[in-house]
Amino acid sequence: MRYYFFSNEGQPPEPAHIHVKGSGKDAKIWLVPEIAIAEAYGFNRRELSVILSAVADQRDLILRAWHDHFGH
Repeated sequence: MRYYFFSNEGQPPEPAHIHVKGSGKDAKIWLVPEIAIAEAYGFNRRELSVILSAVADQRDLILRAWHDHFGH
């Protein structure tokens, strides 16, 4: 799976989130105010559970990267 930000999230950018892509499937995961699925296409429940767990484990790191990148 690939976890990434889009640099063109708009001005101002949406609330902190991360995109996930793998095997033709996509998801967008909110990081604030809590970790939640914003949208998901193709991932089954188990896969989404694994994604949410991975994001939760790295939330602080991801949020720091978000703020470093977008300056908010």
